Amino acid sequence: MSYIAPSDSAPAFQASVISLFPDMFPGPLGHSLAGRALQDNIWSLDVITPRSFAVGKHNDVDDPPFGGGHGMVMRPDVMSAALNSLEETPGPRIYLSPRGKKLTQSMVRDFSQEPGLVMVCGRYEGLDQRAIDKHNLLEVSVGDYILSGGELAALVLLDSIVRLLPGVMGKEIGHYDESFENGLLEYPHYTQPRYFDGIEPPDVLLSGHHANIKAWRMAQSEAITRARRPDLWARYTDNNKAADTQDDVVSDASGQKDQSTEKKLS
Repeated sequence: MSYIAPSDSAPAFQASVISLFPDMFPGPLGHSLAGRALQDNIWSLDVITPRSFAVGKHNDVDDPPFGGGHGMVMRPDVMSAALNSLEETPGPRIYLSPRGKKLTQSMVRDFSQEPGLVMVCGRYEGLDQRAIDKHNLLEVSVGDYILSGGELAALVLLDSIVRLLPGVMGKEIGHYDESFENGLLEYPHYTQPRYFDGIEPPDVLLSGHHANIKAWRMAQSEAITRARRPDLWARYTDNNKAADTQDDVVSDASGQKDQSTEKKLS
């Protein structure tokens, strides 16, 4: 099942998904920014089902786990055949899994620079490890919780990537101030009406003083991050300390060079 807009040129980003439930796609990605970008051929989506590569008279795609245990495991031969059929799709191969590396905005930015990617949506107890190893699948998790399958996780990953593709959001500066882009959570927003239930927005936002507004927003982002996400705050402060140390090293090196030049001239 392909979602490719008619065009003389290839899309900038090609996404392929392997799912037992292909009708779940494009889902919400067929609407709003992602949907328009799909129609405009900024990205394309190809969804295949491993059932097309099922084996045996019962068209099996899974079997009980060796060693016993609950549930079923997706067969490596079936999934390997599905992956082989997508060899022409460029980019990394990703397996959406709760044991994977937790998705971050930094990872999303890296993925958005790729020409495409292939996503494997797990079901049941997951995918046979041999298929993961053979195809060097990168395991990615969208959070510390369990979903019924990888389809919703794939939609989350795709949405986060597509919105960063050139031409999707308009001005690229539009997403810089968002949560996680600069290591902080986003500051509060206010709009009309000016008076709502007797409450006005902060005076600084109505001042027209852009430097003060920028400083207020930064202070709010820092306060919110410090209170709600101490892990992000610790990382942010550590990065700032490292940047300050680097600046000091560069400054000292520049000063020593200047002194050396003065001695030569004298």
